[in-house]
Amino acid sequence: MYRITKEFHFSASHQLSHLPADHQCARLHGHNYIVVVELASAGLNDDGFVRDYHELAPLKRYIDDHFDHRHLNEVLGHDKVTSEYLARHFYDWCKERLPETSAVKVSETPKTWAEYRPDMYLGARA
Repeated sequence: MYRITKEFHFSASHQLSHLPADHQCARLHGHNYIVVVELASAGLNDDGFVRDYHELAPLKRYIDDHFDHRHLNEVLGHDKVTSEYLARHFYDWCKERLPETSAVKVSETPKTWAEYRPDMYLGARA
């Protein structure tokens, strides 16, 4: 299996207001997010790629236009905007446009990240 990844960056705020008031994420705060998209294929195309990295440019535009320097609760229309939720959101967006999408990882900090990879945990909640 061949795998490629590409990394994207954006800064945004969010608030998890459903958490207890003393939880740090219950307050309005922001992160410098990193989104890593993974594409996988058993074979390569005629040019020797899983996908040309240039074909991921629409994701960069989507992130820049809709997420960068925005309040994610407003962008996504709810208050449970976690890294896990964002990973699934970007996975679904990519999978619709790039069928080779196999996983998306979203980092809020250099030490924390969430990943959505549907083939990892068969039988788990979808």
